[in-house]
Amino acid sequence: MHVQLYPAGHIRPYVDTQFSDLAETAGHEQMSYLGLLAEFLLAECDDRARCRSERRIKAACFPRDKSLRKFDFDANPNIDAAMIHTLAKCEWIRKGLPLCLIGDSGTGKSHLLIALGSEAAMAGYRVKYVLATKRVNELVEAADEKQLTKTIARYGRVDLLYIDELGYMELDRRGAELLFQVLTEREEKNSVAIASNESFSGWTKTFTDPRLCAVIVDRLTFGGTIIETGTDSYRLATTRARAEQQSLG
Repeated sequence: MHVQLYPAGHIRPYVDTQFSDLAETAGHEQMSYLGLLAEFLLAECDDRARCRSERRIKAACFPRDKSLRKFDFDANPNIDAAMIHTLAKCEWIRKGLPLCLIGDSGTGKSHLLIALGSEAAMAGYRVKYVLATKRVNELVEAADEKQLTKTIARYGRVDLLYIDELGYMELDRRGAELLFQVLTEREEKNSVAIASNESFSGWTKTFTDPRLCAVIVDRLTFGGTIIETGTDSYRLATTRARAEQQSLG
């Protein structure tokens, strides 16, 4: 007779699904009952931690799966691998500090942004990724619907807010001011990380009010880390190298 131990739709504990394998391993290693129980509990805790990390990564809404392990530091000597791995320890997030990655397209900004965000999610931090234009459009809609305070507060609750592709498009004064409100809400409390293809001196193309531009740059740089990824696209270099190999072959 089959006995249903868990309600329909309920996720069974990891130990329950892997009992046979764990028990067989324990038998081969001649574990005591207490040793076997400890192995079961450790396996269950590890699996639950993994599931929580996966949920946080999914909630971050990253557009792609990127990791530090797959980043080619040799392809871009502008990027200090030791600094990136230090950032992956998330101390800057604990302190609520900002991070800025500045460089041309193809230099690794978004890859690093997503990879560091994934590390933060696995470390237990709440992360949210948005494109700059999408973020501003959402704020404008929220303001029109008189939901701005609620929307800003929702983004204020995440530990790390990522704003990618900042500087690609000009923002009108209203959009820039709304984005400024988000940054002000998070200042010295929760971290913001941005990626931009424009140097700070060129941000007046995005934030056309010089004073507002200066204040936004101040909010995004004070006490934080600025990484310049350079101007040479390693994606383009990789494509060219592959094409040359094919032509020689």
